[in-house]
Amino acid sequence: MSAPRGQFSSNVGFLMAAAGSAVGLGNIWGFPTKAAGNGGAAFVVVYLVLAFLLAYPALMAELTIGRHARSNMVQALRGVAIGPFSRLFANITGFGGIIVASLILSFYSIVAGWMFAYLVEPFAAISGATGAAEWLTGSSVSRNLLFTGMFSIMTMVIIASGVEKGIERWSTLLMPALIILLLLLIVYVLTQPGAMTGLEVYLMPDFSLLSPELLISAMGQAFFSLSLGVGTMLIYGSYLSKQESLPRLGALVTIIDVGIAFTAGLLILPAMYVAQEAGTQIFSEGGELIAGPGLILQVLPALFDTMGTAGLFVAIAFFALMTIASLTSSISMLEVPVAFSIENLGLRRRGATLLVGLVIFAISTLIIFNFDALFGLVISISTEYGQPLLGVALCVFAGWIWRRDQLLTELKKGHENIETTLFWRVWPWYVRIVCPLLILAAFAQSVLVG
Repeated sequence: MSAPRGQFSSNVGFLMAAAGSAVGLGNIWGFPTKAAGNGGAAFVVVYLVLAFLLAYPALMAELTIGRHARSNMVQALRGVAIGPFSRLFANITGFGGIIVASLILSFYSIVAGWMFAYLVEPFAAISGATGAAEWLTGSSVSRNLLFTGMFSIMTMVIIASGVEKGIERWSTLLMPALIILLLLLIVYVLTQPGAMTGLEVYLMPDFSLLSPELLISAMGQAFFSLSLGVGTMLIYGSYLSKQESLPRLGALVTIIDVGIAFTAGLLILPAMYVAQEAGTQIFSEGGELIAGPGLILQVLPALFDTMGTAGLFVAIAFFALMTIASLTSSISMLEVPVAFSIENLGLRRRGATLLVGLVIFAISTLIIFNFDALFGLVISISTEYGQPLLGVALCVFAGWIWRRDQLLTELKKGHENIETTLFWRVWPWYVRIVCPLLILAAFAQSVLVG
């Protein structure tokens, strides 16, 4: 007997959960450094435009299918399929989404474990446990296993508590904490020597760097920053009340996501140039700004070390920020396979969470023991190939397979006059033709260039 489906109790709860899913580690370190390497404000402007031209329409496809079906990704896509071929396509896409979400979470938990370990390290340093502090910031199998496991348990505890008492409650607690920490760190960093140089790099446009490559990069960032393609937003949409206006909620999620991504840039870029002012190398040998884990685990900790006692508290605040961002994203990814296990396999939520969580942790363990061979491979398969192709498939379902009258009926719930709006005049053909082409263009560029 499957457990009854949950539902978000308020718009605020949904917005915090959806924004938390979108705002993850990649948003906080990926967007700012991409902006810095692609013309600063020129990239920012293009990104903001494309977030609404590409990401918002694709987000609406997931939310609408999810709320209509009120079920997991596999069942939802089967529900809009109209024949044997489209049902097969629904199975491939649905199970593909579950697999890709699980793979993303398997490597994401490892990286989140690093953030958690770095959060604990200042406490070890304050207490005089220098050996433990070195172990926490080292790269050992035992450290990675322990903190990946601890982070996985936190994620599982939240998901096991259900939609309202787990996902919604913790999202509404964690997201405000994330925003407050982000703003406090920005205020502090902007008072440091070198910060204004980073701010100038981030905010002063260099339109001479505008290029097809920049457009594709901004397009990919806009799409992936909303965690589209793997069914997280489809699942969250399935927990929405029929009385809510989907176009309005989708727009609010997009605004919150790009707003936090932009705000993160006000922290990361100035912090990098503060680190340079303090004598830390922030450019690679090729002359590019260091990004990704190298930025978070090398450049910024080196900066914190130069700040003395204050650096310990700044490090705690920063890695608390990164851990919270990790957790708000991980709970949405775990919910994708858990929802399927509850509704299709008849498991209770706690049992489904434990089973799925242990399987994903087993994949993480396999990656940890074969790190050089598997870590980059799993990232590439899931994010560079799986996510964009699944995004195209979901646009095909919303634009080509789902009957237009059923689509309109669903959108009219919570927005009765939607037929007369610009949204209805543009979105159906836009998600049918423009979105798939744009996503495929970004996919082709990332595969060919990457």
